[in-house]
Amino acid sequence: MIDQTVMKRNFVVFFLLFLLTAGVKAELLDTIVAVVEDDVVLEHELEQETYQIAQRMRSSNVAMPTASTLRHQVLEKLIVDKLQRQLADKAGITVSDEMLNSSVTEIARNNGMNPDEFRNELIHQGMAYKSFLDNLRNEILINQLRAREIGARIKVTDREVEHYLETQGKVGAESAQYHLGHILIALKEGASASEIQAAKSRADDIVDKLRKGQDFTHTAVSNSDDDNALSGGDLGWRNLNDIPSIFVDTAKKMTAGQVSDPIRSPSGFHIIKVLELKGGADNHMITKTEVRHILIKTNELIDDNEAKKRLLALKERIADGDDFAALARAHSDDKGSALKGGSLGKVGPGDLVKEFEDTMNKLAIKQISDPVQTQFGWHLIQVLNRETKDNSSEHEKNMARDAIRKRKIEEETELWLRRIRDEAYVEIFENRL
Repeated sequence: MIDQTVMKRNFVVFFLLFLLTAGVKAELLDTIVAVVEDDVVLEHELEQETYQIAQRMRSSNVAMPTASTLRHQVLEKLIVDKLQRQLADKAGITVSDEMLNSSVTEIARNNGMNPDEFRNELIHQGMAYKSFLDNLRNEILINQLRAREIGARIKVTDREVEHYLETQGKVGAESAQYHLGHILIALKEGASASEIQAAKSRADDIVDKLRKGQDFTHTAVSNSDDDNALSGGDLGWRNLNDIPSIFVDTAKKMTAGQVSDPIRSPSGFHIIKVLELKGGADNHMITKTEVRHILIKTNELIDDNEAKKRLLALKERIADGDDFAALARAHSDDKGSALKGGSLGKVGPGDLVKEFEDTMNKLAIKQISDPVQTQFGWHLIQVLNRETKDNSSEHEKNMARDAIRKRKIEEETELWLRRIRDEAYVEIFENRL
């Protein structure tokens, strides 16, 4: 068997010779910063990503590390990103233009803008729109890969949910909210005793400096091996049920401003700091809407105008006394609900597509909408009843299930990223950093 490392090194040599024989100027070879399996990181990639991250850090008032430290952290991020993209390619994962445009629309909506306004705002802030799209496509691709490689394997049993509620208490009850910072001193799988001790000593030294007043975000950017290091280690605001399980017992005993002792896990030594602390309550009431509809789908014979025309005619017939249920059974293209007189039963928030739900929520009891379009076609909608009730018990179970799943995914993702980095062939040209 041929050693894999030798094969990878041969690839590097072949790649460089290919550039030379293809007539590429010799100075361009100096732009190769690292080889990552069958790909390379180029100087301009590293410089561009470093500049953009530095800009975001400044705008977020995150303390800047030294130039060499930032460059090293960004290079590691690019290496791990390339490894994930390579895995996505091998798995046949792609991001369609439709998926990308849908994400842009959602981001714009969350910022109170339409896509054109959002694009203009990005350009006004000095960001190249193509770079934004490339980064977004990459983020979606990696999220799909992680969902496939990690999320699909994560299972949460009913017993785990019951145990969680028994030990953690009611999710919806008043509880503390923790704004956490995180630093990871990573260990590779199968680390030796001396490597473990060196990592522990490094973590102890960082804790000591933090407790003496050293800036946490600056320390995280400079030292953390975690995926969010370039955000200053900021984990955001979290309930206890959203905090990784290995941190829970420690965090519960901490006050604002405290820095933990190093916490050991399979991926290394963790240091957390409670940046801020506050109380909160979560009372969950839910409104269920009893609704029915008539659907007309568009096709080669029925365009949008014809679909709307047919629905308006049906609406007039209902106003003149015809029975909605009978018309739904006779005319609706939603065969499942048509058999029930158009009834969709009692639905809660998020059960139906947004356009349908937005229209439904504006209707009074017994009122019938004008034709409204969704991805399924054109609808007439009628609300029959609404009831609001305390859904805390079911909500608590769902929240507990989500919290357990989130914890498992975070813990597994951390290990998975470290594993693919450790197992990959990566050659960094140190003299370029």
